[in-house]
Amino acid sequence: MTIVVTGATGQLGRLTIEAMLRRGVPAAGIVATGRDTARIKDLADRGVVTRRADFADPGSLAVAFAGAEKLLLISASIPVDERLANHRRAVDAALTAGVSLIAYTSMTRADTARTILADTHRATEEYLRERNAPAVMLRNSWYLENYTDQLPLALQHGTFLGAAGKGTVSAATRTDYAEAAAVVLTTEGHTGAVYELGGDQAFTLTELAATASAATGMPITYTDLPAGAFAHALTDAGVPPELARILADSDLGLGRGELFTDTGDLSHLIGRPTTTLADAIIAALR
Repeated sequence: MTIVVTGATGQLGRLTIEAMLRRGVPAAGIVATGRDTARIKDLADRGVVTRRADFADPGSLAVAFAGAEKLLLISASIPVDERLANHRRAVDAALTAGVSLIAYTSMTRADTARTILADTHRATEEYLRERNAPAVMLRNSWYLENYTDQLPLALQHGTFLGAAGKGTVSAATRTDYAEAAAVVLTTEGHTGAVYELGGDQAFTLTELAATASAATGMPITYTDLPAGAFAHALTDAGVPPELARILADSDLGLGRGELFTDTGDLSHLIGRPTTTLADAIIAALR
């Protein structure tokens, strides 16, 4: 069996490959793809096949997906207005290659959520259905790393900023999501499934701040801002304007419950409880 992973130069793709290797998939049965294969040379050194794949270049996709039996299609991180076209090209190339399963990393509640990101995920899911693709939707909530990466600034300023109000988020670690993807890619019976994936313990951003405060022994609060003010604060911190707008919009979705799930799908797939917020914060502080 040959399993192709797109976006292997990114964190989720690499973690999924590592998870498949731990599950006993031969390195030669995994194809790691990315626009710059120099960034995955270490995987090639371990026997993983590496191929160049650029979503904007259909020719490269045809070569990268040749012989694939299953594909992990990790949603592109390129400008939002280009995502759908690139996802469609990847789906087309995968179907031409004759894959038996496309596992697509979507977003929680993509069918009903109203955020900018959810719009592109919903459209990609719709295209997979239009093409009658043998697919499984991995609807991931937020990464816990989205918050633990903010710890240095939160400690410096004594607060987390956001625009989520009292909304709860079912965030989980990239490692947990990657393990779930590896399970889906290496076991049968997932075609047609829609998995709403998230951590077992949802939390508000106020609870995030309290947990971080308890772990660090420093007073940390949550400051809720209007979306525009939050986006402005992000750009002041060096976040590109388009990304700042998307993050602020996503916080509004968080406030509406669009990043919350209580299905238990993630812990069921990985066969253990998901990593807690407290444990993720402690690990990040180390």
